[in-house]
Amino acid sequence: MFVKIMMTVLLIDAFVLMAAVLLQSGKGGGLAASFGGGSAGDSLFGAHQAGNLLTKLTWWTGGIFLFIAFIMQMFSSRIGGPTSVLDQSFSTPPASAVPPIGAGDAPLSPLQALPTAPPATPPATPPATPPPTGAKQPDPTKKQP
Repeated sequence: MFVKIMMTVLLIDAFVLMAAVLLQSGKGGGLAASFGGGSAGDSLFGAHQAGNLLTKLTWWTGGIFLFIAFIMQMFSSRIGGPTSVLDQSFSTPPASAVPPIGAGDAPLSPLQALPTAPPATPPATPPATPPPTGAKQPDPTKKQP
């Protein structure tokens, strides 16, 4: 329940922070001037007071955002995180399915060779087709480059 409330406050704070940053006028007039906020803000608050109000709002919402994000991170890491394999205690290895050598009633005997399959015959290659008539035959006595 606490995490849901904190997440809701964090999202609201993030939207207020975005609005405060976008409404500030920079060197080029910013987004506030694009929507007519430059002249309306000057007449309503005055140029200096509007800048101070938006600046203070930006600093406060930014600080609140970082504080809530830090608190949420602290609570999430304490609830339960991944555990290391090295934290587990050693256990006995599982019983193997193969019985140890000499564990049966049968006497030990030398290993018998497995029957081998005859080697596969390579596929027969088709005979080479003779060159077309009239084609120049290479001279076998001359060295090829």
